Amino acid sequence: MARDPETIEREIEQARTALAATLDQLGTKANPQKLAEQAKDGVRAKLDNPKVKYPLIGAGALVAFLLVRKLFR
Repeated sequence: MARDPETIEREIEQARTALAATLDQLGTKANPQKLAEQAKDGVRAKLDNPKVKYPLIGAGALVAFLLVRKLFR
């Protein structure tokens, strides 16, 4: 079945437009700065959780105590 050339051209243009929009979305999602910001925000959110925050503070204090103790022995 033969199709009208204008219809084919219109479909090609629609496909190009859709492809350009998809590429723009991928470029935005794959932006390294945006990915780094999201990772940083995720880590900060985890560290703000009291179940993570206080044990890390305790472990840091213990390591600092042990280092000071070793230096003065």
